[in-house]
Amino acid sequence: MTWTLVFLAGLLEVGWAVGLKYTDGFSRPVPTLLTVAAMLASLVLLALAMRQLPVGTAYAVWVGIGAVGTVIAGVFLFDESLSLARLASVGVIVVGVLGLKYAG
Repeated sequence: MTWTLVFLAGLLEVGWAVGLKYTDGFSRPVPTLLTVAAMLASLVLLALAMRQLPVGTAYAVWVGIGAVGTVIAGVFLFDESLSLARLASVGVIVVGVLGLKYAG
């Protein structure tokens, strides 16, 4: 259950990272409210997961899920490039996240 909380927190991190783009500098009320809600929910779930997981592991996995998910979202939503270098970099993050998950 704890890893599910980290995973959901990471997905919400993707949501708020993408949401920042839609807030237009926090000038659009609805996207701003949704983004702030996703931020708070993400942090609450991460905090709950940290009751049982080491802080370094939980935080790094959360950030990794958020980073990889945000790159993927950027490719699909904002037509960002998906070069070989970007793919390789995302692969390194995925390997690191999996290593932390299974090592600790």
